[in-house]
Amino acid sequence: MPLPGAKRWLILGIALAVIVSYFSPQFNRYYLGVAIDVGIAIILATSLNLINGHTGQFSLGHAGFMAVGGYFSAWISLNIGATANAFWYFPLALTAGGLLAAFVGLLVGVPSLRLRGDYLAIVTLGFGEIIRVFAQNTEAIGAASGLKGIPKLTNLGWTFGFAAVTIYAISALVNSTYGRAFIAVHDDEIAAESNGIDTTRTKVIAFVTGAFFSGIAGGLYAHHKQFLSPTGFDWVKSIDIVVMVILGGMGRTVGVIVAAILLTLMPQFLSDFLEYRMIVYSLLIILLMLWCPAGLFSLIPKRRKS
Repeated sequence: MPLPGAKRWLILGIALAVIVSYFSPQFNRYYLGVAIDVGIAIILATSLNLINGHTGQFSLGHAGFMAVGGYFSAWISLNIGATANAFWYFPLALTAGGLLAAFVGLLVGVPSLRLRGDYLAIVTLGFGEIIRVFAQNTEAIGAASGLKGIPKLTNLGWTFGFAAVTIYAISALVNSTYGRAFIAVHDDEIAAESNGIDTTRTKVIAFVTGAFFSGIAGGLYAHHKQFLSPTGFDWVKSIDIVVMVILGGMGRTVGVIVAAILLTLMPQFLSDFLEYRMIVYSLLIILLMLWCPAGLFSLIPKRRKS
């Protein structure tokens, strides 16, 4: 079951998103775009935290699911949305992108999640590259030149509304019976299996759920940037999301959200040194592993229901 008060926070989050979206035309367009980037990063980091943090797997293919959802929802907008009311078809297009990403996650997860540790990381990294190469060679979605002309439909309301739903859904899932299975798999797969938990099924559920929300984030990203390029979904993008989860603390939702905000805003303050971004990220990970292996928020006790 969800944490106490979670539904109130969900309703409050959606209400605030709608109110802020109403007044957003008065905001500076640059800062508005950065705020939307932050919301998308929160969805990506929170969904990956379910896989890497709560379930204890190590996926490096999250950008691939983001690409699947982004390209499919953009394709729907370009081919179907022109004759439909944007208010109705846009959330449906996002959901369709998320469902396709979840289906692809199922296809990848069933065989690969029997693996553990480094082997799983290598398989998911390879999957992400397959998606990128597929997009780069498919003319229907722009191939190497990218997909252009995507309508500008993403706003603060949709972004932070879906972010609130993502946080609520994953928190509810983690604090349910399935959530106990996630934690058991994370702590000790052999012990979990000996207690009757189907570890592969549990990992697939987490993988598919994370892929679904990543696909929605991809759809929001597509209708925010209005252009998709295969190079935007390479392994570097997956590493960016993994760093958010590690920096915030594996399995710590609040920490991951804060890390997603910080790492999305960081390039804005280091705009003159963007070429050194990966060096900064690498140094952050090294220092973090030396001084605080469980993440910046590991010193805050993690509450779990008994």
